[in-house]
Amino acid sequence: MHVLIIGAAGMVGRKLSGALVQAGRIGKADISRFTLADVIEPAKPVFSGPVETIASDLSAPGAAEKLVALRPDVIFHLAAIVSGEAEADFDKGYRINLDGTRLLLEAIRHEGMKAPYKPRLVFTSSIAVFGAPFPEAIGDEFLNAPLTSYGTQKAICELLINDYSRRGFLDGVGIRLPTIVIRPGKPNLAASGFFSNILREPLVGIEAVLPVDPDVRHWFASPRAAVGFLTRAAEMDTAPLGWRRTLSVPGLSATVGEEIEALRRVAGDKAVKLIKDVPDAKIRAMVAGWPRNFAAKRAEGLGFKAESNFDEIIRIHIEDELAGKIGG
Repeated sequence: MHVLIIGAAGMVGRKLSGALVQAGRIGKADISRFTLADVIEPAKPVFSGPVETIASDLSAPGAAEKLVALRPDVIFHLAAIVSGEAEADFDKGYRINLDGTRLLLEAIRHEGMKAPYKPRLVFTSSIAVFGAPFPEAIGDEFLNAPLTSYGTQKAICELLINDYSRRGFLDGVGIRLPTIVIRPGKPNLAASGFFSNILREPLVGIEAVLPVDPDVRHWFASPRAAVGFLTRAAEMDTAPLGWRRTLSVPGLSATVGEEIEALRRVAGDKAVKLIKDVPDAKIRAMVAGWPRNFAAKRAEGLGFKAESNFDEIIRIHIEDELAGKIGG
């Protein structure tokens, strides 16, 4: 099996490629080859078979065709610009998040016109495809009505993947990722970044800014769970999906206050005292239109799993990023 990961230099992409290299297989199929692509050339993992790393902007003319010409069996499409950046730069958001995806789908379709070719495509969508007002828990039948350009771009891509799958050009699965916490590394331009910042920085003795009230509720999963979602989407039987190819996956509904109390239990009061309240009206307004809770019954029935409490999410970060040096 040949695996292509687009967006392989990002946080989720790095963790996904590392997990797949370690596993050496997807489902019952052994992985024989990797191609890792991103706008900056990804790091090359140690793997027994061929690994090609490529610097490629998916939205550039010809870029998608070059990747698809390699005829990968499974394509993970993780490449995107994040919510805050897509809202700030309208043209860039549509070029990267929508046009890049459409070019990829078209490249797959045209490759299949040369000789039979129907790869599994796993696409990272977002809970931003939903907009307020919300029910207590968003079910699988809830209307897609995004309130941001980022959410709109993702929703359009979901529809395209449904249609290209229906027409037999590819075998697509979309995953609406919860907000992923705790993200390692430096803060990015995602408006949701503070959900990670208020845990990640205090865990290593650095101050963090909280721009919203503690009673703000949101939907979360760990990076480890995100990798699990993607690998499950790659190996699953897609027949039960019909032509509704995107799933809202399980996660954890929690308030910022509950995040902070979990931090207190794991790392103590000293860490909590490093969180500083600095209200930000723009971020507060965006957060007010974000989903807070889901009833992900469809995905749960198909074997997708996430964490059940925030203590677990924090401990996963400590295990995976801090070598187990922090925590009780």
